[in-house]
Amino acid sequence: MAVDYHLEGQVAVITGSTSGIGQALATALAEQGVNVVLNGFGDPAKIEADRLAIQAKTNAAVRYHGADMTKPKEIADLIAYAHREFGRLDILVNNAAFQMSHESLDELTEEEWVHTFNVNMHAQFFMAKAALPHMHEGSSIINTTSVNADKAPPHLIAYSASKGAIANFTASLGQLLAEKGIRVNCVAPGPIWTPLIPSTFPPEKVKEFGKNVPMKRPGQPKEVAPVFVFLASDDASYVTGALYPVTGGTPML
Repeated sequence: MAVDYHLEGQVAVITGSTSGIGQALATALAEQGVNVVLNGFGDPAKIEADRLAIQAKTNAAVRYHGADMTKPKEIADLIAYAHREFGRLDILVNNAAFQMSHESLDELTEEEWVHTFNVNMHAQFFMAKAALPHMHEGSSIINTTSVNADKAPPHLIAYSASKGAIANFTASLGQLLAEKGIRVNCVAPGPIWTPLIPSTFPPEKVKEFGKNVPMKRPGQPKEVAPVFVFLASDDASYVTGALYPVTGGTPML
């Protein structure tokens, strides 16, 4: 039986929610009665079909608003849309991410380095800046970092560096907003099977993906989503500035 976190009627904006962890989380929050604004890229027909499917099986309203996470103006427009649509904002999940795998530093261009930080890290700053005027005591910001913030592999230099920055951004912002009663936490997934994996890793790495963790398998997005839901709820009322690993057994210090 699913846990009832008493989130019904709240409003969440989730970036990177048209696939993978973000989509699983959108479904999990909608099942709790949270009205959700989706954001991400993909085939428009599939995005609309997925949006309608989530809405049809829950009691929540589910909307979609496109925004490029490298453009602060579009980020502000996303938050403004959510507030116009629902009149409140309770949960912000910064989940959008970009990664590419490289075998040498020469392969990593300046443009890709900047793009990685724009999508993974800078967007979280601009999202929080835009969202905070609409948030209130009891609101929650949840950022997606990664096991790579602590266990940085050599072939994911830009991605790992950006995820380490997110962990520290979360810790600092959690302290800064504590007196306002707005909690800020992050979730650190390990090897989770999402569309990002086959599209960014070479075939030999895809084949072995997730086999090096103690559980000897990759996780599924639906195995990560419940941690976000808990952190969004009042059950986590004394949790802020924290990092929650979901790594298949790989420890993070």
